Amino acid sequence: MAYLEYLASEYWPHLALLLSIVVGGTAAVHAAMTKNDVRAAIGWVGIIMMSPLLGPFIYLIAGINRIRHDHISEQRNKSLKHDASENDLALANLGAIAPPQFESLHVLGDRVSHFPLCNGNNIQMLQGGDQTYPAMIAAIEQAQESIALQSYIFDNDSVGRQIADALARARERGVEVRVLIDAIGSKYSRPPITRLLRKKGIPVALFMTNPLGFMRMPYANLRSHRKVLVVDGTVAFTGGMNVREEFLTSIAGAETCGDTHFRVQGPVVLQLLSVFVHDWEFTTKENLPFKSWCGSTRGAPMPQVPARAIRSGPDRYIVGTHNMLLGAFAVAQKHIRIQSPYFLPDQVLLGAINTAARRGITVDIVIPGRNNLRLVNYAMTAQLDQVIRNKCRVWRTRGTFNHSKLITIDGAWSYVGSSNMDPRSLRLNFELDMEVYSTGLAQEIETLIDNQIEDADAVTLEGLAAIPFRKRLRNRVIWLASPYL
Repeated sequence: MAYLEYLASEYWPHLALLLSIVVGGTAAVHAAMTKNDVRAAIGWVGIIMMSPLLGPFIYLIAGINRIRHDHISEQRNKSLKHDASENDLALANLGAIAPPQFESLHVLGDRVSHFPLCNGNNIQMLQGGDQTYPAMIAAIEQAQESIALQSYIFDNDSVGRQIADALARARERGVEVRVLIDAIGSKYSRPPITRLLRKKGIPVALFMTNPLGFMRMPYANLRSHRKVLVVDGTVAFTGGMNVREEFLTSIAGAETCGDTHFRVQGPVVLQLLSVFVHDWEFTTKENLPFKSWCGSTRGAPMPQVPARAIRSGPDRYIVGTHNMLLGAFAVAQKHIRIQSPYFLPDQVLLGAINTAARRGITVDIVIPGRNNLRLVNYAMTAQLDQVIRNKCRVWRTRGTFNHSKLITIDGAWSYVGSSNMDPRSLRLNFELDMEVYSTGLAQEIETLIDNQIEDADAVTLEGLAAIPFRKRLRNRVIWLASPYL
């Protein structure tokens, strides 16, 4: 023992050097061999080599994808497909519903999603918490068999407690209830809603336990950003809205935040449920019985439209949304409308957007004038000139923060759900979206976006150049870290 203490005291610099070489070298090799994006690989190797001890620790926390690439629910997805009739699943003639250029996008969706594009769906847009939360609570109150609820943030506030009470009443009626909340998203309120749910006897689980325990980490990776409520396997709610009272005018008043959610009926409900079932099994190892959770999807009210779920995340479905958007921008012929609270597309998506604009397509991009994530807003501002120079029109809305994530193409195709247009959503988080072929829904979304544009401020190159140099430099420095914001 004395000899070891002597070696440690005399040769600790050499031992520290050896340790840093082994740890740093191992981490650098891992980054080089596992990162598919050359910029990410170079960045992580650089961080590790410049700080051989601290760098590997940062890489361990933020750089390693610990998510399994196998999907234990793949066989269940096949069962979900077989449960519906062939008429529900087959899309006989897309050309009768959407312009011809969307046929290639249909094929792309088949290969990206692995869910079929199904007829017979009814999709209703809900604006803000004033429409969304009462509709969700009403559906929960009518539940007879099962309720599956998943959210990134589920606050312990007036809205959260109303939903928790409705879930408890359903549980007392004998309804099977499961609630899945992201581990970091659960920390946005104190005490967390999980305590109340467990007190009421509601099964609740946290997705991907927070690596730093009690800390709230808004820029953490590998989070479940999905928002979905499925009741009796027949009606679902999905979109961009978390469970938070800041979306209710009766609570937030003039500071009410905006968002958009969707009420869904039809075969796509089973696709949304399938994603929840996998996430629940991944988190808790509980295999939910198929028959008791999947109801009949037939008989959705008119109008009925083709739609499918698109899942994406750091697993086998990585860059699913990224690929769908590349295809959608490529087939556009008239007008692209994008609304996103966090507009930070990578260079590939920027190229697709700019190429569409250079082809003569009108491209409108709507972003918040007030943003809830300051660093993202700085980075976003630093990148706007890259789309404006290529004739895209960028608009900053006035008023309160709007969390909506909406995209339409040529008044016929819509992409809605939880995905932001930033690296975190497109590569690092688990997201859930829908593509919908419907002129009615697309025009409803376009009207919503156009109304915001009428009361928005146009972002111009002159306006960006007028920003003081110190702020432009700050924005640019933060933009360098945009893949990790």
